[in-house]
Amino acid sequence: MKFNYYYNQVPGHGQQRNNLIYTSLMSEDKKTFVQWYYNDKNYHRGQNEIVDPEKMEEKWLREVNYLTQMRNKHPDLIPTIKNIDLDGKKLYLEIDGDDFWNRARCTTDNYDNVLPDWQEQMLHILQTYKDMGWYKFSLHPSSYFVVDGKLKSINYFFTYHEREGPISIAEHSSHIYSTRQATMRKQVEAMGLSWTEPQSLDKLQQLCFESFRTNYPDDFINKAKKIYD
Repeated sequence: MKFNYYYNQVPGHGQQRNNLIYTSLMSEDKKTFVQWYYNDKNYHRGQNEIVDPEKMEEKWLREVNYLTQMRNKHPDLIPTIKNIDLDGKKLYLEIDGDDFWNRARCTTDNYDNVLPDWQEQMLHILQTYKDMGWYKFSLHPSSYFVVDGKLKSINYFFTYHEREGPISIAEHSSHIYSTRQATMRKQVEAMGLSWTEPQSLDKLQQLCFESFRTNYPDDFINKAKKIYD
């Protein structure tokens, strides 16, 4: 089976990498997605975020840990795990075409056309995290696939359990794209938070939702925030 680099096609920006941390691969038949926890310079085109091998290892272990927990407890909410290559640091996931963001042509207005009940499904996934005591900060629409009309969530490298934390934003800035960081800095000030000092996971989850208002309708973000009130 042949795999190629996988990108998102963003209006006004063209072809952009699908993830800031790992290297995204997809099979030619678009039935298998691979999260390759390797800092591939060709894929990231010189914009490599995590170059520290220890940090990459930590992200890989978080992904495997939380994704397999989801497989064991809520297998309907993630893609089927076809294989975990521990040596190669590759996760092989069964999908059916492009991610939710690409399917919507990377435009919020198209979400309902891709999946009419996407809000209900996504809110259910968020409620599931809350019930398990999880805080997931990787919520970009490219973190979801659609299989048989159901949203499947990925990207658990930026997930924490309620027993962890507090954590600082500065320690995790490599996970956050520069434009989102610029928006977040204004929100950090407005919320009375600190960029450098450790913050509670509850406050950071609310900050995370606010930072994604550019990717989701306001009514969805407002509902998501109430889950973690």
